[in-house]
Amino acid sequence: MNATTGANWQEESLFEGAAPQPLAARVRPRTLEEFVGQTHLLGEGKVLRRLIESDQVSSMIFWGPPGVGKTTLARIIANRTQSAFIDFSAVNSGIKEIREVMRRAEANRQISERTIVFVDEIHRFNKAQQDAFLPFVEKGSIILIGATTENPSFEINGALLSRCKVFVLQALSEDEIVELLQHALSDPRGFGDETVHIDDEALKAIATFANGDARSALSTLEMVVLNGDVAEDGATTVTPETLEQCISRKSLLYDKTGEEHYNLISALHKSMRNSDPDAAVYWLARMLEAGEDPLYVARRVTRFAAEDVGLADPHALEVAVAAFQACHLIGMPECTVHLTEAVVYLSLAPKSNALYMAYEHAKRDALTQLADPVPLVIRNAPTRLMKELDYGKGYQYAHSTEDKLTNMQCLPDSLVGREYYRPTDQGLEAKYTEKLKQVKEWKRNHAE
Repeated sequence: MNATTGANWQEESLFEGAAPQPLAARVRPRTLEEFVGQTHLLGEGKVLRRLIESDQVSSMIFWGPPGVGKTTLARIIANRTQSAFIDFSAVNSGIKEIREVMRRAEANRQISERTIVFVDEIHRFNKAQQDAFLPFVEKGSIILIGATTENPSFEINGALLSRCKVFVLQALSEDEIVELLQHALSDPRGFGDETVHIDDEALKAIATFANGDARSALSTLEMVVLNGDVAEDGATTVTPETLEQCISRKSLLYDKTGEEHYNLISALHKSMRNSDPDAAVYWLARMLEAGEDPLYVARRVTRFAAEDVGLADPHALEVAVAAFQACHLIGMPECTVHLTEAVVYLSLAPKSNALYMAYEHAKRDALTQLADPVPLVIRNAPTRLMKELDYGKGYQYAHSTEDKLTNMQCLPDSLVGREYYRPTDQGLEAKYTEKLKQVKEWKRNHAE
């Protein structure tokens, strides 16, 4: 037996047939053979296909960008394994709805019917809501299939994630999307019963515009066909002008809070570190044109100035801070040139991570040796008792010495001799290397 239900199935059924379904819904693949894409998982002999064909499906998470077939694949699995299917959205559901779905699934189990619960956008559930699924997954009341566009390592509770196999779905290639479009034109569920004239170049343009998203591609195809030129015989012709109007501006795939956000800022950071201004400006433009907050970019650029350039060019920090202030004062789109100036300057500046490494090494000692006391010689003594306890005794005021140096111990006893800042020979830092060498030589010569 195969049943298709949903958390809000009753409400949807009241309006069944009230409006035609979108093309993407009408031509949704019904079998593995019709499914396009994800050959790394569903090709002959591949892991997910073997699990489906051997009827050994367990709870799983589909992670991938929009429009790659996550919902469709879940429906195909339910149909292939003869399971009841409950389509459940995390957008408008809470604990109450989860419990109702679990009650229905448990009832199915009582009559030996397996239930697949598909949770779209599962990352939108909070911890308590995700935890509500755990006991039912553990005792086998349901097979949970979650879909997410976000990295499940960050968005799915560890307890739930450990009970699910994660499958990474990939954006469809242009050839795969063209195949889907051609199928929609020939399938009676799509435009198969109509005469539609659209050339291969137009289909390829739609596929390119879709950026790997099958649903977007099918929606665009439907739009251009519905707006095509209709002849007296009823045939529809999609002209280049119609196509241009429907795909006038390609949207950039970017989620300011998701993984792509971190991928792009990482690309910017590493391009600057690699002294590649062209790549750095490209990644900067990718973020800003997709709507990224310029102040976020400016903060990261300011961090880079100290972390990756540092004292090799102290002016780098000034340039970065100035760019941040410009972004704050004038905003987009005018501040793009200020960020570009900072990004190019930092890309071409000499590189040193000596300051970053100095702090990281010091942090490690600070965290593992928290009990080490401050040497008495460099403690303040604002009270009589502190003076009696030798706070500040023997303190040497460097400004009062001829060389502006003393041999006073400033590190705890357990860390005497430890070196954290190790300057490089890059840019101006070479001067600091020589200065530090002179200071250490003086202290060795004046050691007590």
